[in-house]
Amino acid sequence: MFSTTMNRQLASSCVWALLWALGLLLSACEENTVEPARYGSLSGIVRDSRTNAPLPNVVITTNPATSSFTTDNEGRFALPNLTVAQYTLSLRKTDYKSETLNVNVAEGPATSVEIRLEKSTGNQRPHAPSQPEPANGASNRAPSLTLRWRGTDPDKGDSLRYDVVLYEGSSTVRQQLLSNSRDTAVTVSGLKYNTSYFWQVTVRDHAGETARGDVWAFQTTTFPELRYLFARTTGGNTDIYATDAVANGMLLRLTTSAFIETAPQLSPTRDRIAYTSNATGQYQLYTMNRDGSDARCITTIPVEGYYNNGLAYHWSPDGAQLVYARYDKLYRINRDGTGLALLATAPAGRHFRELDWSVLANKIVVQTIGANAYDAEIYQLNPDGSGLTQVVSNLPGRLDSPSFSVDGRQILYTRDLAGIDDPTGRQLNAHILVQHPDGTGLLDLSTRKPAGTNDINPRFSPDGAKIIFVNVANDNIAPPEVWVMDAADGNNRVRLLQNAASPDWR
Repeated sequence: MFSTTMNRQLASSCVWALLWALGLLLSACEENTVEPARYGSLSGIVRDSRTNAPLPNVVITTNPATSSFTTDNEGRFALPNLTVAQYTLSLRKTDYKSETLNVNVAEGPATSVEIRLEKSTGNQRPHAPSQPEPANGASNRAPSLTLRWRGTDPDKGDSLRYDVVLYEGSSTVRQQLLSNSRDTAVTVSGLKYNTSYFWQVTVRDHAGETARGDVWAFQTTTFPELRYLFARTTGGNTDIYATDAVANGMLLRLTTSAFIETAPQLSPTRDRIAYTSNATGQYQLYTMNRDGSDARCITTIPVEGYYNNGLAYHWSPDGAQLVYARYDKLYRINRDGTGLALLATAPAGRHFRELDWSVLANKIVVQTIGANAYDAEIYQLNPDGSGLTQVVSNLPGRLDSPSFSVDGRQILYTRDLAGIDDPTGRQLNAHILVQHPDGTGLLDLSTRKPAGTNDINPRFSPDGAKIIFVNVANDNIAPPEVWVMDAADGNNRVRLLQNAASPDWR
């Protein structure tokens, strides 16, 4: 009985052992499978949260860890070949709050993100600019000057940059003198005389915080009493200048166009300068302020004729009108361009040219020429155009530039005493002569003139004691020069200006 029972137990144990062994065998025969790795990529841009501007040099680290990297100049970054997973990005930049962002990197196309950083609140705004120079409300400032100010910041060592604007008191147009500059001074030139100017400085620290200074004001000095006007040709371009004719004195260029501006004359009221310009293709009459501003064309019928070139005009004694010539016609026009009227017509076959209008004699003296420059005569007439009378007849040699003495009792003009009749108008020995209108009292003022030169374009000085004129070599190559000499006898010749023509002295 016992034996049978034991046999059954042994048989059962054997069955279970066999089944366990078979299970192990089957398990050993199964294939082991491994999940393949998956990869993606990450790209993005970092911007300022307030300005939306891209932020370069932002330091970025990741968790799980990759390598540390920074954004480029356009605020961009890229991480290729990342294992698909969730990453934590940490971003740091000086003066900005640190930022942490969780990003799920997926398999396939790059995962793109845009991140914004806020400015750190630890930075303090710079102080408003102060201590202006010139001081606020300063007057009598030169038209070229240096503006200065002081800038400070509560953050020690903070770098500051400045914007500076300037504008006239009557204008809303702002001139940007400085932009994002470290300088605390800027030089400005070419300002108008007797004009109020306003300027303002804005300061910016390295974190972008700004502060504006007060609006400061100054006024430029009144226009200097520059009594000499002349034309100068440089590089083929002729412009008008004003000067005090003192060695190392003041010289102002009044016109700057690419055309010819010439023959300046200051009005008897001393407020406007008349001149001629060929900007329209023909010489027209213009006027401008004494500082060169507010230039206005006042004619539509041009100043032209044989050998005219814009020379044939003059102010009326009261400064209200101008008289000018166009071929054989003499016109009168108001200073504002209104009231054009025909004043006189030249003798048959002749054209009007240079002229003058005497204050005391109340007469107009005018040159007429024929078809050639040497075919010249001088006439007098009344301001209403009547009484045209010849005072200097047609003589050998070129005759030019008639004008009155201050008292109106003498007529000044030039004549080429070489006696040649050159159709091109060239002169070899032009002298300055003065005489009474009736032909008496003829006097040669150029007896001390250097040989080989011409004395031309003479005018009496405002006090009548001097003659201002141009001396130029007769080769027509050397530049002209402006001189003065005694009106009584031509003595004491003194050079005032080099490379100068068409002088006016008021």
